[in-house]
Order: sequence, then C-alpha cells, then structure tokens
Amino acid sequence: MDLSPQSHVVVTGAAGGIGRALAREFHATGARVTMTDLDEPRLVAVCNDLNAQRAGSATAIAANIGTRDGNAAVIRHARATFGAIDLFFANAGVGMGTDLENSSDDDWTTSFAVNVHAHRYAAEILLPEWLARGRGYFCSTASAAGLLAQIGSAPYSVTKHAAVAFAEWLSITYHDRGLRVSCLCPQGVNTNMLNPDKPTKTGGDFASAGDVVKAAGAVLEPEDVATFTLDAIRDERFLVLPHAEVETYMTTRASQHARWLGGMRKLQARVFGG
Repeated sequence: MDLSPQSHVVVTGAAGGIGRALAREFHATGARVTMTDLDEPRLVAVCNDLNAQRAGSATAIAANIGTRDGNAAVIRHARATFGAIDLFFANAGVGMGTDLENSSDDDWTTSFAVNVHAHRYAAEILLPEWLARGRGYFCSTASAAGLLAQIGSAPYSVTKHAAVAFAEWLSITYHDRGLRVSCLCPQGVNTNMLNPDKPTKTGGDFASAGDVVKAAGAVLEPEDVATFTLDAIRDERFLVLPHAEVETYMTTRASQHARWLGGMRKLQARVFGG
C-alpha cells in the first residue's frame, strides 16, 4: 500500500504502547490520523502533539470499541473530519483472566468484545464503502499467542487465536474485491500489558507472567514494532512478525505438534511450579 500524504488512517488503542507508536508512525508519513482509546486524557495528549507538528492533521475521540456503537461513533467521527478511511488499524486489546477456575465471565466477555468483536464491528461498518471503492486496508493487532499459545490466560490465548482467524477469513473472502489485510503478531513489547502495575505472581521459576514472555525472546520497543509494521503494510504482507523467532516456533508447532505441546507443558510447570 502506498501511504500518500493525503491518506486517512484510524488507530484504536492509540493512547499508549503500540497504538500510540503506530499513530505517530503513520503521521510521520504525512497521513491524517484519527485516534481512539478509553483513556481520554492520554489520547488527547497524543493528538495535541501530532497537531503541534502539523496543524489539523490528527483528531481523537474517546470510545469503547468493544461495542458496535463505539466503533460506529469512531468511524462516523473519522469520516466527518477527514473523509474516506484508507486504513483501519484495530489495535486495541486486553489481557485478562488466567485458568478456567479463576477466569470470570466478565474476563471472557470483555476479552471477546475487545480482542475479537471490535474487529468484526469495524469491518462490517467499513466494508460497504471499501467494496464500492474497490480498495481498503484492514489491519489488526493479535499476538504471537494467537499463532502459538499463551501460558496461563485462557481468555487471552483463545481470543487472540480468534483475531488471527478473523483476519485470515477477511483476506480470503475479500482480497479479490480490493481489500488488503495485515495481522500484527508480536511477542514481547515494552508496554503496560507486558509490565503491569500489579504483575501476576507465579509459583515457579518466574517472578511474573510478563517474565515468561521476556524469557522467550527479545523485548522490542513499541516504536520498533510500528516501523516494522509500516514496512509490512507497504509490502502488503499478511502476517507481521517483528520477532523473527515466532516463525520458527510456528514451524515447530505445525510439523512437530506433540513435541511442541510437551514443550509448552514443561514451560507451564516452570511458570507455575509443580
């Protein structure tokens, strides 16, 4: 995709982490950017910073994209401000819950709403315009957990797999009608999700759940992930893998599944003890 200075990009979860870095990266190309997040003060601060660099180039709206109405409000605001949307980046995500015994119905409901249904709501609203134009770009942030698995959190692992599957389905179904799709699947990134204020304590060799991800490979900065992602979008690559080792893990999982499951069980024992 050629991001021209007049391109219009929407980024969800843009108040911090990968979303904020993506908004800044797209803005640096000359694109106009619509941002959304639940954290309105931080979101407005990012928007003001971008507009200080180039007046009238960014807009922000606080919204709950875990609902259809929230997505509709964001897209309506974006269109009213900058016109047609060229690229929608469904980046917002949540990491909730643990095992089946300790994950609440709210953990599951919220995880599906934000990590999966938000992607569906946005795509449903955007598709008529994109199909009529014969072009459009939908990007989503899933996780390496969506290609592999997540030790500990059932809601996170399951919904990230679903996010990857939905992106694949979109690409298969609408590619020949002009829709391009990319799915970002990072491993460790230096964000609040990896470094929460109250880390989940474990009983094994690791002090927190985040330490498991840190031990699996390099921890990248959000800005590095954003730069890598922009290059992938320009090349129209479906899978965006800023951590090269994830592809190796995927190959092992596909070709030696029993061995991979055994390795994950051993990792779980190291995390939680027993």
